[in-house]
Amino acid sequence: MPLPHRRFPRAARRAPRRGRRRRLAADAGLLLVAAAFATPLVWLVLSSLDAEATLRVRLPRAPTLTNFSAVLTDEITFTPMLNSLLICGGATALTVVCAALAAYPLSRFRSRFARPYLLTILFSTCLPVTAVMVPVYGLFVQVNLIDTRYGTALFLAAAQLPFAIWLMKNFMDGVPRALEEAAWTDGASWWQTLLRVILPLMGPGLGVVAIYTFIMMWGNFFVPFMLLLSPEQLPASVSIFNFFGNYGAIAFGELAAFSILYSTPVVLLYVLISRRLGGGFALGGAVKG
Repeated sequence: MPLPHRRFPRAARRAPRRGRRRRLAADAGLLLVAAAFATPLVWLVLSSLDAEATLRVRLPRAPTLTNFSAVLTDEITFTPMLNSLLICGGATALTVVCAALAAYPLSRFRSRFARPYLLTILFSTCLPVTAVMVPVYGLFVQVNLIDTRYGTALFLAAAQLPFAIWLMKNFMDGVPRALEEAAWTDGASWWQTLLRVILPLMGPGLGVVAIYTFIMMWGNFFVPFMLLLSPEQLPASVSIFNFFGNYGAIAFGELAAFSILYSTPVVLLYVLISRRLGGGFALGGAVKG
C-alpha cells in the first residue's frame, strides 16, 4: 500500500504561500491606515500653498505664500497665539506642580484610602467637560472670573489635574526609595528630597505629563469659547472661527496656513523634550555601591 507521506510536500508548499498572502494583506491594511492619516496632512501642506485651495487634494498650480501673509497679522495670529501660550503655558505649569505634590504622598505612603482615591481620580477623567460647564459658568460669574485669562487657565488646570496625578504617581513609583532614604540620612527634608532627588530623576515623566497636558489644553475649544467673551482675549483655538464665513463659505487656503502655524508650538515643545523622553529611567545603578 502506498504511504500517505506524498501529501506532505504539497502542504509544505502551500504553507509559505498562505503566510505570504497574509503578510501582503497585513501590509495592504497598514498602507491604507497610513494613507488615511497622511491624506489630511498632505492636504494641509498643499492647500497652504494654493491660493485657490478647495477640499480636494491637489498640487497647487502656482505655489504661493499669500495664505501665510494673509494670516500673519496681530488680529488673526499673533494676539490669539500669545493668548494661547499664556493660558496653556500657565495652566500646564500649575498642573505639573500640583500633580507632583499630590502624587508624592500617594506614591510614598501606604493608606487604605489610596486605591479608592486613585480610582475616584481616574473616574473623574471620564466626565465630559460639557456636563459641568453650566455650573462652572455660573460660578465664574459670581466670583468675577468670567472673561479672564487666569480664570480660564485655572479651570483648564483643574480639568487636566486628575489624569496628570495618575500619570505622575506611576512615574514616581519608578524612583527607588533607597535614594530618598539616603537623602534623609544626610539631613534633607521631604521638600528638599522631592525637589532635588525625585523630580530630577523622573525628568522623562515630567516631560510626558507636561506635553500631554499642554496638548490637551492647546486644542481645547469649548472651555475658552464659553469663559472668554472679549475678542482680544480669545486663544488661537477659538479664533479659528474667523476662517468660517457665512453660508458655508470657508477660506481653505488661509485655514490650512493658520493650522500649520497653530500646530508649530506643540511640535517645537515635543522636539525640545524628546531627548529627555528618549533617555528613559536609568536608575538601575543609582542604588548600587
